[in-house]
Amino acid sequence: MEFFAARAATWEEKFPDDEPAFAAAIAELGPAEGQTVLDAGSGTGRALPLLRRAVGTTGSVIAVDLTPEMLHVAAEKGRGEHAALLLADTLCLPLGTARVDAVLAAGLLSHLPDPEAALAELARVTRPGGRLAMFHPVGRAALAARRGHALRADDIRAEPNLRPVLERTGWSLTGYDDAPDRYLALAVRSSV
Repeated sequence: MEFFAARAATWEEKFPDDEPAFAAAIAELGPAEGQTVLDAGSGTGRALPLLRRAVGTTGSVIAVDLTPEMLHVAAEKGRGEHAALLLADTLCLPLGTARVDAVLAAGLLSHLPDPEAALAELARVTRPGGRLAMFHPVGRAALAARRGHALRADDIRAEPNLRPVLERTGWSLTGYDDAPDRYLALAVRSSV
């Protein structure tokens, strides 16, 4: 949390050209008019206007982040007009069971202390047949190179690692793209 708190004010300045990548990922997630969508780990809320556009005025957008500073920036940017901004932990969401139709988790998995527990919690709040998009505007290899690291074999985001974790937590992987210009894993909530 300290990592994001210290960077909240300038977070979007580092990644000014990500909106088209977010828009493409949201289009593939496919939230529809009137649905409820959750932005898990919403940060400064850059996806919120796009999600609002997708669900329209009859839908609901819920943004959850654990870092107050990130939500403060989202509020300052007027993104609370597009979504309910909630300070909460993805491991214990203040939402009812089967409450949402779709979940966007942008850049979230690699920052979680227990990704499997978080995926289970996201499954709990998602209705059967609901969708999940785990997204990053840069692929794993490109991101590792940018940070001066090698890809790790135990990376939860790698398809051979992610698929069984999703299955254990109530999801079925339906799409996987780890290209230099984006990471996108799509899943559907299994029937309960």
